[in-house]
Amino acid sequence: MSGCILLTGGAGFIGSHTYVALAQAGYDSVIVDDFSNACRSVPGRLEQITGRPVVCYDLDVADPTAMNAVFAAHNIDAVVHFAARKSVPQSLAQPQGFFDTNINTLLSLMKAMDRHRVRRIVYSSSATVYGAPESLPIPEHAPLSYTNPYGLSKLMGEQFLNQKARGRGGWSVGILRYFNPAGAHASGMIGEAPRSDGGNLMPLVAEVAKKERSCIHIYGRDYGTHDGTGIRDYIHVCDLAEGHVKSLDLLLGQGRSHTVNLGKGRGYSVLDVIKTYEAVSGQNIPYRFKPRRAGDVAASFADPKMAQAVLGFEAGRNLLEMCQSSWRWESAGKPMGPAMSATITTTPHPEMQFTPYLIGQSQYV
Repeated sequence: MSGCILLTGGAGFIGSHTYVALAQAGYDSVIVDDFSNACRSVPGRLEQITGRPVVCYDLDVADPTAMNAVFAAHNIDAVVHFAARKSVPQSLAQPQGFFDTNINTLLSLMKAMDRHRVRRIVYSSSATVYGAPESLPIPEHAPLSYTNPYGLSKLMGEQFLNQKARGRGGWSVGILRYFNPAGAHASGMIGEAPRSDGGNLMPLVAEVAKKERSCIHIYGRDYGTHDGTGIRDYIHVCDLAEGHVKSLDLLLGQGRSHTVNLGKGRGYSVLDVIKTYEAVSGQNIPYRFKPRRAGDVAASFADPKMAQAVLGFEAGRNLLEMCQSSWRWESAGKPMGPAMSATITTTPHPEMQFTPYLIGQSQYV
């Protein structure tokens, strides 16, 4: 396939890996990111990985004037919407901020898309829309609910988009319910580097392995699981990125809306992850048990059959590969200093000319 894809939040963890997967599949992409939770070295790193200039705008997706200019400057065929806040603990502490970002930004984006007749969108959703699952593995037809404001914001986003797809505007929507992304690109040049603590397990484990944190806190030791700790479905971020490509292929090729789980289809406990990371890193990873957190569930893992049937997608990488790629990124590639030079534009205009970034001049600091 070919076409131009707008990636909102495209400099983030999942967005950057999807950019690479899209480039490998023959798509062009434009990134819009305000870098509130992404590193400014990412566009330069993407240019090194793909060998071609990256078009990136430092903008707020909720700014209608700026987004209108981006759409006017590029012949956008579809949008992948990553730009959102995603931490369950933070959503419990600051629910209003999550609704402002995750709901209002999506609605503003949909208005901009309508104005420019772009009606194909892949939506970054979450397994949190299943709330406390009644049975495992979780199929797409399972009851929808939520146990925290983040989950509610994602469920509302799905509902808005489903109503849009059911209308007469010609919209096609791919809703991808992520389970737990982990790992990093094989190059070690991009990976998970949040600007705030989103509560994801693997980056915290890595910090302990690197002696940047004294121990990992495990919230709950009395769940009904094989070792008492919570179980989650971890999917390699590169597998997840490939799922987005397949979703776009279906939207652009057939205009067929779909809602699918993107997960490995099996669960690993917190202690499973810690022990695997210890083996990969060769480091001792101390841990300390804490009380359960509000909004957490004992276990959550996907039934992946729908993704296979609808998209032809299957997550092939395992937990060992996730930990190995994460450690490669954390121990060698993760940026610690100023951003790598790249073209990041702040004032889009329909007639803007982009200056190619010179790969040979880049340096890590």
